[in-house]
Amino acid sequence: MIQNINKNFLANEIEKLAEPLCLAENMELVHIECISNQGGMMVRIFMDKAGGITIDDCVDMSRQIGDLIDVYLEDIGSYRLEVSSPGPERPLKKKDDFQRFKGNRVCIETIELIDGRKKFTGILKGISNDVVELSIDRQIVEIHYEQIGKAKIA
Repeated sequence: MIQNINKNFLANEIEKLAEPLCLAENMELVHIECISNQGGMMVRIFMDKAGGITIDDCVDMSRQIGDLIDVYLEDIGSYRLEVSSPGPERPLKKKDDFQRFKGNRVCIETIELIDGRKKFTGILKGISNDVVELSIDRQIVEIHYEQIGKAKIA
């Protein structure tokens, strides 16, 4: 078992395994979280598809992804796998998400202070040239994509 495994590294390795499977199953891999706990590692995978995913989709994908992890990442030790929908507070990770969900109310947390603050909530206007535009109190706030730490639909 890998001791003190880097959670970001592990999430990236799982993404490399899960992404082709999701594409083959016409699903979108939204986000992966790896959380250390006393019993090993908790791996949470959020996916979506047109019309939303069902519990049967989650069960099927959990089995398939679990098999891939067991074969290709056997050194991670014990883990618990959860596969679910991203839910109503869907995270926005990819640049395409900021175009796809324009018009929605979103919360963005930046890595560094912008105009004295790190948290912004407003209507997503889209992304252009790696700049995300948010309408807050009838003013447009521009946030460079690289400055975004977390973003989700509000």
